Amino acid sequence: MQTQQTTTPHPRVLIIDDDKALSALLQQYLSYEGLQIELADSAEAAEQWLASHPPPDLIVLDIMMPGKTGLEFLQALRPAIQIPVIMLTGRGDEVDRIVGLEMGADDYLAKPCNPRELLARIRAVLRRSAHLVPNPVDHRIIMAGITLDPAVRTVTLNEKVLDLTGTEFNVLHTLMLHAGEVVSKEQLTEKVLHRKLTLYDRAIDVHVSRVRQKLTEASGTPTELIKTVRGVGYQLIKVSG
Repeated sequence: MQTQQTTTPHPRVLIIDDDKALSALLQQYLSYEGLQIELADSAEAAEQWLASHPPPDLIVLDIMMPGKTGLEFLQALRPAIQIPVIMLTGRGDEVDRIVGLEMGADDYLAKPCNPRELLARIRAVLRRSAHLVPNPVDHRIIMAGITLDPAVRTVTLNEKVLDLTGTEFNVLHTLMLHAGEVVSKEQLTEKVLHRKLTLYDRAIDVHVSRVRQKLTEASGTPTELIKTVRGVGYQLIKVSG
C-alpha cells in the first residue's frame, strides 16, 4: 500500500524592478532555492498582475523606478493589503529607506544586492509573517487595554483593532512578552528581523515608532506605552489590566 505524500507549496514572491537583467538573475537563483518567482518591470505592471492573480506571499520592491515609484506603489498598497514587502534601495538612500519603513515595508536591502543575502531576508520575513501557521502554545496577552492574540495575529486596544504590519505585530509581541524589561535594539533586531543589528541601521527604530504611533492613535491619549531607553533599547511599560 502506497502512502500519499503531501507537498508544501513553494512560497510565491513577486519581484517588481525595472532592471530586467537583475530580475532574471534573481528569478533563476531564487527559483533554484525553491521559491516561485513572478516578475513585473514596473509598478503599473505589478498592479495589473495583482488584480488578476492571487496575492503572493511576499513582494520584493525596487524603490527607484520610472513612472510610479516604489514608494508610491507601497503607499497605495498599505494599509489595505498586508503582503510582506522587502525594499531594494540605493546604497546611500537612507531617507527612502526610512520613508519606506514608515509606509509599512518589512525590511530593506541595498542594491546591487547579493542574491544569497536577499534569499536570507526573504526567508526571515516569511518566517515571521502572518502566512505562517501560528504556534499552538502561544496564548493571548492582555495588558494596559491591549489584547494581543498570536494565534490569529490580531491586536486590539480598547476594543479597537490595530492595523499592524507583520513586522509591527512582532515588535509589539516581543515587547509585551518582556513587559517591564528593557529590550535592547540588538535583541529586538535579532528577534524581529532575524538578523544582526548593523551600524547606522535604523529599521527597528522605525518599526517601534510606527507601533508607538498606532497605539497612541487608538488610545486617544498622548500617554506612551513604549519607553525609549536612550542608548540601550525599548521598554513596554508594565501596566495591569
